[in-house]
Amino acid sequence: MKQQANLIRAGQVIEHDGRRWTVLKQQIITPGKGGAFIQVEMRDLKTGNKTNERWRTADTVERLMTDNRDYTYSYTDGDNLVLMDGETFEQFLVPAALLGDQAPFLQDNMAVIVDLVEGDPVGIHLPATVTLDIVEADPVVKGQTASSSYKPAKLSNGVKVMVPPFIEAGERIVVRTEDSTYVERAKG
Repeated sequence: MKQQANLIRAGQVIEHDGRRWTVLKQQIITPGKGGAFIQVEMRDLKTGNKTNERWRTADTVERLMTDNRDYTYSYTDGDNLVLMDGETFEQFLVPAALLGDQAPFLQDNMAVIVDLVEGDPVGIHLPATVTLDIVEADPVVKGQTASSSYKPAKLSNGVKVMVPPFIEAGERIVVRTEDSTYVERAKG
């Protein structure tokens, strides 16, 4: 299906130069002189290579339609994730590279959504947030105000995140999987 380049969004799958690409980031740039264009960072689905491409906003690109299927993560086998279909209990292998920067947030028995193009997996979506433990948190520096300053902390999965000064090691927090940002203290 053809669509204008300015409608490209992260997560979409497009066909360009005879290859399939998943869109990682997109940004519309309006220079002071000349027409606006869209800058797209995308990953080749076969090789995993990343590239940047620019289109004028009026250009058209071929968008591939995806089917979304719900699976449950079972375990990792080499370079593949083993997922289980909740209805048929069949196992499904998906390349772990499709997770990208979200890989550390994958947890046992986590519900995930897999995007498929003609039966081939092209993307994995984790839940929007996960709850994790803080294993390290810097002490609060005297004089910092709680309203504007955050401090670094390390999560149980090894990811570093910026948290408010009142968060201490041993606490559980909710983290956004998309960009590794603090959301709130975990309840309960």
